[in-house]
Amino acid sequence: MGLQSWGSSIKDMNLLERRKTIKLSADVAMASVRGGKTCWSRALIANASKQENGKTLVRNILGSEFEKLTKPSMGAFMSHKRVRSKNILRRSCSSHRIRKIAPKRVQASSIAKRMVKKRTQILRGLVPGGESMDDFSLLEETLDYILSLKAQVDVMRCLADASELLNGK
Repeated sequence: MGLQSWGSSIKDMNLLERRKTIKLSADVAMASVRGGKTCWSRALIANASKQENGKTLVRNILGSEFEKLTKPSMGAFMSHKRVRSKNILRRSCSSHRIRKIAPKRVQASSIAKRMVKKRTQILRGLVPGGESMDDFSLLEETLDYILSLKAQVDVMRCLADASELLNGK
């Protein structure tokens, strides 16, 4: 559908442009299936709408849902509010109490905390819209995003297999 929306310009596209168009189409289609109910789907649609030719493609794929999914929604406000609340909570909980813990335990727990924090930051960069999520929401959205990516890969495999069968005959 994404390639069809480009019409006659498909013939003028090089391989890289086709690849980008197919990826953009697949991402928008995958996000539209979720109907803007997840942060990652709204982030994918917003990112696609910001691209040079992406807005037309998004409008063609989403149709009447375009305005609803590209408007700043209450969900985006709520995720921002969650992060702000989390920061307030973190500041209020951090007191300057001195704890007497065995040095090995302190060292092991601080290393574990750093590892978790580092991996969480990497995950935030991988999931669309992950920068504005708290840790729990990030994990929940990541699971949903992985399932959607798996479905996308399966669909693309089926399309590639069907294309090979058609070209082979």
